[in-house]
Amino acid sequence: MNYPKTIQNLIECFKKMPGVGEKTAERYVLSLLEMDEEVLEKFSNYLKEIKSNIKRCKICNNLSEEDICSICQDSTRDHSTICVVEEPKNVFSFEKAGTYLGVYHVLDGLISPLEGIRPENINIPSLLKRIEEEKIKEVIIAVKACVEGETTAMYIAKKLENKNVKVSKIAYGIPLGADMGYIDSSTLEISLENRQQIHN
Repeated sequence: MNYPKTIQNLIECFKKMPGVGEKTAERYVLSLLEMDEEVLEKFSNYLKEIKSNIKRCKICNNLSEEDICSICQDSTRDHSTICVVEEPKNVFSFEKAGTYLGVYHVLDGLISPLEGIRPENINIPSLLKRIEEEKIKEVIIAVKACVEGETTAMYIAKKLENKNVKVSKIAYGIPLGADMGYIDSSTLEISLENRQQIHN
């Protein structure tokens, strides 16, 4: 016997989330049925708001409720240092570590010729424009250690040759191919502190 259509529809929705299979989706939906109506109402409203309220920062491309995110607006941050990351969740990982005081730039991907992803397909042109227009002294490349990550790092470093900008990348201590969003705060902190310069 199948679940009633309303429950089955919700199960199918939850299954679209990464790492959520049939059994987990069932547990999520059945637990919703046990929640107070007030809690469910909040849950429903927050789901709607995530699409309508969240946008991309016009400067760094991070997730924000404003046109300019709180990090880019913060005058106490070091705006001469940019940490380049692959995706927004990497920014939040570094922020949880609490030791990096510069600003960020979210690429939304890595260069991958095999998959047809070229520099212009991700946010490298906007990064180069930022570096040209702002007084940037150092670019820290904090992408995962894989072929695509290395390709992206070397491309950015090449583009910044003779630009009087220090280019470094976070130290290895992070497992090869590891998703930056799931690295613990201590490892991120050590990798950032021991970053290696690519060129002057």
